[in-house]
Amino acid sequence: MSESFEKGLKVFREVYGDEQADGLRAFTESGEGFGVLQAQWSMEWPFGELWTREEQLPRKMRSLAVLGMVIGLRSFEEIKYHTKMGIANGLTRQELEEVFYSTLPYCGFPIGNTAKSAMLEAFAELDAAADGKAAE
Repeated sequence: MSESFEKGLKVFREVYGDEQADGLRAFTESGEGFGVLQAQWSMEWPFGELWTREEQLPRKMRSLAVLGMVIGLRSFEEIKYHTKMGIANGLTRQELEEVFYSTLPYCGFPIGNTAKSAMLEAFAELDAAADGKAAE
């Protein structure tokens, strides 16, 4: 894999953990399956080239910007993923809630409802994962 892929996978691993990163690596290295190039390109470009530009814009701030964009795009799954990524990048739930509030006058209340649902689902998944680790 390329240097950009390796840099991107490192960021992805920091955010989403070893299990998802190892699964993504195995999928891309197999070269088989629907969307294998998309997975490779996601590691190389957004994760490997964009999310590693921390001198230009720290990951915490980039998370704020990207979350606002995916809310505007009405992408439930991306809102959920980027909520989790924002937490991993150091955002608090209060800061994430402020992003949500900031999108309401610009994106509208219907998408706000979608964003709220996605964000609450992300928080619930993070809480469940934390509870599972605490029980171990």
